[in-house]
Amino acid sequence: MDDKSAPNVFLRGGSGTFLSDEERLRYVPDLDVEKVKVLCGNRYEHFEASSETTLIGDRELKVFEWAHCTFVAE
Repeated sequence: MDDKSAPNVFLRGGSGTFLSDEERLRYVPDLDVEKVKVLCGNRYEHFEASSETTLIGDRELKVFEWAHCTFVAE
């Protein structure tokens, strides 16, 4: 896996039924963003940047905390 697609963020919190442990590891091109949203079925799970990092394997990942969800409009 090259560094441009290797995970650099960890999504923490929210319902475990919508995101598997593997889906919580993500690549975000701009680490200065305040929010990340992930489509999960008919809803978006929203995560906000924190000042924390976590070590998973040999990678230090920026932590985004679950904030809320919204539903996809029809």
